[in-house]
Amino acid sequence: MTKNSRHTDRTGEENPTLRQLQELVDRWIRTYGVRYFSELTNLAVLMEEVGELARLMARTYGDQSFKTDREHTGLADELADVLFVLVCIANQTGVDLADALSRNLQKKTSRDSQRHLNNPKL
Repeated sequence: MTKNSRHTDRTGEENPTLRQLQELVDRWIRTYGVRYFSELTNLAVLMEEVGELARLMARTYGDQSFKTDREHTGLADELADVLFVLVCIANQTGVDLADALSRNLQKKTSRDSQRHLNNPKL
């Protein structure tokens, strides 16, 4: 897979790369959002979105039950909300997520290459 390759989903539509996703979110913000919220505000929004995801996960996969049918939201939509705000934070702080993820996976590989293979709990 090359840096600029695109992936195709189940419907045959192309999915953006991480870099393209960052560009897409930036265009959306500048077109519809006027400007980015401050970094600290976006951190608070990220925590709010992660909380909504946690609530859904606890009720869907955990022991809690839904209070009403209105609480049923899609997991994909909640994950997309988290990703959107995370991309906003990356954009406004100058982080290239593709590069950061690549470096992070290299770090994890060198640190954990045998750790999980030798874990009897897994």
